[in-house]
Amino acid sequence: MTVDVPEIPREDEVRLPAAETALIVVDMQNDFAHPDGALFVSGAAESIPRIRALLDRARAAGARVVFTQDWHAEDDPEFRIWPRHAVAGTWGAEIVEELAPRPGEARIQKLRYDAFYGTPLEHLLRLWGVRRVVVVGTVANICVLHTAGSAALRWFEVVLPEDATSALTPFDLA
Repeated sequence: MTVDVPEIPREDEVRLPAAETALIVVDMQNDFAHPDGALFVSGAAESIPRIRALLDRARAAGARVVFTQDWHAEDDPEFRIWPRHAVAGTWGAEIVEELAPRPGEARIQKLRYDAFYGTPLEHLLRLWGVRRVVVVGTVANICVLHTAGSAALRWFEVVLPEDATSALTPFDLA
């Protein structure tokens, strides 16, 4: 059996109305995006300047900005499959300095890959009148994927800038 999968259109540039758009910066934390981090993703560090450029444009245009943080207890069962990382209140769980949230920008501390699951993210986006989300960050095939997919299931239009996401391996970006 053969299944044809339609090609997803790719745009070189996308213009979105700031009042209805939120930039969601996924898990750009020290443990993932800093060379001394517990689960360092080299592509995450390399994507910081591109994410910063999007962040600056979103802020200047008045779009909402949300930062997600992978957030674990000391004894999180996830540490059976991943090394200990992003433990609540530690340096590793904090957003990298280059992308530091400003006062008033939302931080969503999440316990699972999907930033909508068990968090107030959807509620905040609806209160703000957001209809479109731009999802950037790490890891592309884990938390970025689940957050973007969950946004689409909630009828948000989703934009994924390819050059502002990163993965553990090049294959995982495909």
